[in-house]
Amino acid sequence: MAEPTQIAAVIPTWNEAGAIGPTVARLPRGLVGHVIVVDGGSTDGTIAEAEAGGAEVLREARRGYGRACLSGAERAKALGAEIVLFLDGDGSDCGELAGRIAGPVADGSADFVLAWRSRAGRAPGSMGPHQVLAGHAVGLAVGLLTGTRYRDMCAFRALRIETLERLGMREMTYGWNLEMQIRAAAAGLRIREVPVPYRCRIAGNSKVAGNLSGSLRAGSRILRTLIGTGLRVRST
Repeated sequence: MAEPTQIAAVIPTWNEAGAIGPTVARLPRGLVGHVIVVDGGSTDGTIAEAEAGGAEVLREARRGYGRACLSGAERAKALGAEIVLFLDGDGSDCGELAGRIAGPVADGSADFVLAWRSRAGRAPGSMGPHQVLAGHAVGLAVGLLTGTRYRDMCAFRALRIETLERLGMREMTYGWNLEMQIRAAAAGLRIREVPVPYRCRIAGNSKVAGNLSGSLRAGSRILRTLIGTGLRVRST
């Protein structure tokens, strides 16, 4: 297994007080050497809670989920990390199982590892029917475009920072995760999806699934990413 200093966890946040503290605390610090919370302008106690838990907080004035992830990866590289582990800050991802996600990247058996929120491991109410359906539909579409069929679009994922840089990510909003998966498949990376449990969020409301307007904005952006990135990788 990699030395802890090689692995950095990057957690984008925006008003996740009550959830970010437990999220940071669950990460195994014998495995994860750096915990970077990238905050997009929280007005609650998110920043203080993250810092109290031992995370480094990076304030990102530019909006966008993908932008926060990229800024966190850049900071991880500056700290000397080689592997970046992404997860959400609402407590739904099982950070204590980080070894299942980052481990195959660290030992060289996979290039890109994603958590699969399988039916057997999902807590009741943790995902809406529309989220499950969207995951299946997008997985099918990516399979038709690239030949790689994904089962989920979970934010909990890991890859080497140099691999992320080679992917040439462009999508700085909610399409970030999908773009990464399309580009990883097109690049021929060794991809592994690992079944892990998935919880309900600990506190607060989802910025995407928690309201209709958020769901529509995210859905629209994901569709645009699917079409745009898919056409680009097909033409190369």
